[in-house]
Amino acid sequence: MTINNIKPTEGEMEILQVLWKKGLATVREVHEALNKKDSGYTTTLKLMQIMHEKGMVERDTNQKTHIYKAIVNRDKTEKQLVTKMIDNVFNGSAARLVMQALGNHSASADELDEIKKYLDSLK
Repeated sequence: MTINNIKPTEGEMEILQVLWKKGLATVREVHEALNKKDSGYTTTLKLMQIMHEKGMVERDTNQKTHIYKAIVNRDKTEKQLVTKMIDNVFNGSAARLVMQALGNHSASADELDEIKKYLDSLK
């Protein structure tokens, strides 16, 4: 499986979000950042091992505690997931996705300005 075609599961996406934010992290740091009460450390460890096997993260084993780093590109991954969501959930309508997203979540004034600028650049 090439890095460009990786489709992370929900749990893998949560781990990737932590790694993208932190850059480098141990399993313990990722587990604590996830703050999941219903899942144990070994579950996080197993998921990260699977992600390593899939080529989503790399692992530095030079120290006693392994250090992980995301190697999938954040922008490409987000674009792939959004495209899949638009196709599968919103019947190919990007407008319906945007309206649903803005209807469900309050956007700050700065976010709305950013969205307006982006839309103006598309014209």
